[in-house]
Amino acid sequence: MENYLFEKMSVPKAYMKLALPVVLSMIVSLVYNMVDTYFIALTGVQELVAGVSLVAPMFTLMIAFGDIFGLGGSSAISRLLGEKKDNEAKKTCAFCIWISLVFGLCISAILLLFRTQILGLLGVGKDTYQYANAYYTWIAIGAVSIIFSMVPSNILRTEGLAVQSMAGSIIGSIVNIIFDPIFIFGLNQGAAVLGNIIADIYYVYAVMKKSKRLTCSPSHMKVTGRKIRDILMIGIPASITNIMQTFMMVMTNNFLLTYGTDKVAAMGIALKVNMITALVLVGFAFGGQPLVGYNYGAKNEKRLKNILKFAYLFEMGLGLLFTILMCIFAPQIIKVFMDKPDIITNGAMMLRFQQIGMTFMSVSLISTCVCQAVGNAGGAFVLSISRQGVIYVLALFIMSNVFGYTGVLVSQACSDVVTALIAAVIMLKIMKKLTNKNE
Repeated sequence: MENYLFEKMSVPKAYMKLALPVVLSMIVSLVYNMVDTYFIALTGVQELVAGVSLVAPMFTLMIAFGDIFGLGGSSAISRLLGEKKDNEAKKTCAFCIWISLVFGLCISAILLLFRTQILGLLGVGKDTYQYANAYYTWIAIGAVSIIFSMVPSNILRTEGLAVQSMAGSIIGSIVNIIFDPIFIFGLNQGAAVLGNIIADIYYVYAVMKKSKRLTCSPSHMKVTGRKIRDILMIGIPASITNIMQTFMMVMTNNFLLTYGTDKVAAMGIALKVNMITALVLVGFAFGGQPLVGYNYGAKNEKRLKNILKFAYLFEMGLGLLFTILMCIFAPQIIKVFMDKPDIITNGAMMLRFQQIGMTFMSVSLISTCVCQAVGNAGGAFVLSISRQGVIYVLALFIMSNVFGYTGVLVSQACSDVVTALIAAVIMLKIMKKLTNKNE
């Protein structure tokens, strides 16, 4: 990570230089998800759409597992580079890369061994089992490649190699898009495995050939127990954030099953479309995380505050813009994926309710990134279990009991507002502590 990227550039330019490649990779990933949803919906089989929707949380769960060492490792490395401890940063990198491979293999074995029990927990029934099982099998087989990819893609950005991080994601997504029709119609949705494997190969190449401060060499794996603790204390809350997203999807699907399979299918499409806003906001929030960690490690309080001011204003404005556009064009967007009146009606309403809380979600995202970047494990943990976890469950139970079906749909927006308030309190404490430390 070159110093000029952080110390000589203006805050907006430095932030965008890191964040834009992340956003572009998110957009390409989003295009793949949209194409994947389109081809599945093109079959016209409602049970197929519902079956894939029920198992989709497992893919998110694999990403969450990868974040343990991807975001946990990148947080530690960013601060170490800011403190000019390059050798420790290199050791941390090697450890995260190799331990994620071992962890991924273990997860693949567990998923295959407990297939029946896990499918049951996901709410898969007789009418959706055939399709859900096929999709689940490919996710289980490819778990190791999905988990591993999250590590170098995050760690490369700590050295300013955001373009290389983006390239790996784009390569994997393009491969998936090309092979999607073949795998969906002929081999039951297995394309994602191939794309992730090719992306992983590129990431290893990028770390070995493009990086000056990172390494894949097993000989550099010697890290202290304290450093492993630092990685896990940030990585686990970061992972819980995605696990909570998986939990949210499962809870929502189970609540909607009462109202019919068509509601689950509509929500599956609405959540995929909702990713347009979510992934772009996540990209801009997490893209600037290494910048926050570096300046925190370098104890540059003035620049850190300017970074946070820019990040919050930009992210909230972007969230509001997406909310307006999505709410206006919701029916037309849903219709692209499945031209059935009940799916369009339900999906459009679901999408609008999902979008209402996006400006508040922006506050939570930036605050979560700050907590992870500065090593505030407590704040990161609280936020990770709130928006799509504890707060969401409370909102879901209360709103569904009071307003029924509509209450289920509005629960996420309610959770977004409450979590944003919690995030504001946490950030005030972090900035007060930082100011007191530097005085």
